[in-house]
Amino acid sequence: MKTNNEIILAIETSCDETAVAILKNGTELLANIVASQIESHKRFGGVVPEIASRHHVEAITVVIDEALEKAEMTMDDITAIAVTEGPGLVGALLVGVNAAKALAFAHDKPLVGVHHIAGHIYANRLVKEMNFPLLSLVVSGGHTELVYMKEHGDFEVIGETRDDAAGEAYDKVARALSLPYPGGPHIDRLAHEGKATLNLPRAWLESDSYDFSFSGLKSAVINVLHNAKQRGETIKDEDLAASFQESVVEVLVNKTVKAAKEYEVKQVLLAGGVAANKGLRKQLEESFKTIDCELIIPPLSLCTDNAAMIAAAGSIAYQKGKFATYELNANPGLSLES
Repeated sequence: MKTNNEIILAIETSCDETAVAILKNGTELLANIVASQIESHKRFGGVVPEIASRHHVEAITVVIDEALEKAEMTMDDITAIAVTEGPGLVGALLVGVNAAKALAFAHDKPLVGVHHIAGHIYANRLVKEMNFPLLSLVVSGGHTELVYMKEHGDFEVIGETRDDAAGEAYDKVARALSLPYPGGPHIDRLAHEGKATLNLPRAWLESDSYDFSFSGLKSAVINVLHNAKQRGETIKDEDLAASFQESVVEVLVNKTVKAAKEYEVKQVLLAGGVAANKGLRKQLEESFKTIDCELIIPPLSLCTDNAAMIAAAGSIAYQKGKFATYELNANPGLSLES
């Protein structure tokens, strides 16, 4: 693909991070600024949409200016504006979309709408060039999917969660253990300090299905805690976390390995916020040692929500001529395959 000093400024506001990045020629990251809201939402045990939207409004222009300063550029240097249009919290998305449209209009720049999950997948292109066909395991708070790609911009979801996403299950189990928000990193930390001594269920579903289900596992953990309390028994948080994580990781890794073999892919990419999970990263690395398929795992800074990933996906859309009009709107239910 031709580049010719293409500079993408990207905006990501789908949930509780206000992020702006500047990317040169699809892979050279010049700035990646993230303003986190975790402290504001921590006391509520989860993201409060109205508070998230308000923080985005307060931070967006500051973060844009900071990214331009970091990249030592002005808007005159920018080739196009990319922005997350969905999925996500509608109020939060609207802040980013309207900021992007205002920038595009004021500076007469092309506008590109980006799917949030496409962004997570394309974060891997900042690590290594993609080699098709490939498979991506997307694991986040709201999504758990296996996505097959024949070429750039072509997404086929071959498996998805039927109920709770893996990250959502992590947060709910963390809440049951009275751990602070966000719960995923705390469960991961405790899991490495404990032993998987509890027999928790694995939802394999039908033998030919690549779908996932974690609702039953979450309920099983809550039942174990409830029954132990009724009997006056104590279960070590570390052992419960280890048992829960082993159950989640085993299903994720086994289905990914099976799909990689069946679809004969050249690469497997890990993507999404739960991609930061040490247990998942380690087990994937172990499992792919004996398979003729390259495994790409992004650095921690590119796992959680950021705008570098939106810029990477936006660069591909720009080069394919997939531009948005000023009618671009927040789309919380946007399909990856559309």
